[in-house]
Amino acid sequence: MAFSFFKKSDKTPPKEKEENHSGPRYYDLTVKNVIQETNDAISVAFVQPEPKISYKAGQFLTLIVPMQGKDVRRAYSLCSSPFTDPDLVVTVKRVEKGLMSNWLPDNLKPGAKVRIMEPMGQFTTEFVKTNKRHIIMFAGGSGITPMMSLIKSILTQEPDSICSLIYCNRDVDSIIFKNTLDRMQTEDEGRLHVIHILDNAPMNWQGYSGLLNHDMLTKLFERIPDWGIDKTTYLMCGPEGMMKNVDTLLEARHIPKEKIFKESFVQGTIDKKETPAATEGGAAKDHEVTIRYDGQEYKVLVPAGKAILETALDQGIDLPYSCQSGLCTACRGKCLSGKVKLDEEEGLSKSERDEGYVLTCVGHPLTDDVVIEIG
Repeated sequence: MAFSFFKKSDKTPPKEKEENHSGPRYYDLTVKNVIQETNDAISVAFVQPEPKISYKAGQFLTLIVPMQGKDVRRAYSLCSSPFTDPDLVVTVKRVEKGLMSNWLPDNLKPGAKVRIMEPMGQFTTEFVKTNKRHIIMFAGGSGITPMMSLIKSILTQEPDSICSLIYCNRDVDSIIFKNTLDRMQTEDEGRLHVIHILDNAPMNWQGYSGLLNHDMLTKLFERIPDWGIDKTTYLMCGPEGMMKNVDTLLEARHIPKEKIFKESFVQGTIDKKETPAATEGGAAKDHEVTIRYDGQEYKVLVPAGKAILETALDQGIDLPYSCQSGLCTACRGKCLSGKVKLDEEEGLSKSERDEGYVLTCVGHPLTDDVVIEIG
């Protein structure tokens, strides 16, 4: 499972690194507790170290676990809020043939040590006490995870803002955080509206069931407050099919795209078919790439059809990365010269692309003079 982020047209720049440290930080965290949320989902609470790891609501952690003779990395959104929770908490849902998503529930126990990369991601927002806004959220399955972090933060940090959550699941038993959401909705009556939609609803179900379509969305919008487009923001996180459907429905309601933000959960390139070789005006060929990172300069010969990051890792160069899908931006670098083709641009804003930023995990050199500076 890998992640995109809360895209902004003027994306917030990466947080400043500590002096003399240009790459991401890594930590060995202790598992404090493993909570069984549903039959196929757990939450893992990590003890905050000293000094504490700072993060923003909606960001993710990258877990690094040795498996099958190599370090496997997967990114999981934090469901905890930096304003309300003492621990760092991520939620993991089992995925068919998922390497880490199945290993963690089967093997992780309190007291275990897990290596993580510092929190990252832009599926977040700044919280201001004087804000008065309506956040409408569409979540599916484990897509509720970053929404929980954001909901907790908004309710505690912005007393005049409200949240409406439309949460789609397979059945009642698969609703992650159901009891917590029920409690929060009662405690923050009028400020948190939760609407559940089930694929397979029981006979006594009083809510919505079936596919989220135009008619259902119209009825849903009649149930939630209308604060006007200027004060309303739309978030979505979940399966790609659900998000495409919601995108289409919002477009039909003439919701401006700049008001809609997404977090994508997709399989990493580890599980993808081999990428076709990148070419520019001729047959595919190998190209040499110069990578500048953490005060060092590396030269790697990238074979046709192979990504820059994958080639560097194969040569033992320890570059930062996480999702390997071109979404999380952990591998982001600035292309100082030459041309690079990206298989996936979802992770970069237009302004970043215009400034020359590339993602090495989905980047393929098109020329021999590519120089990329990371960090």
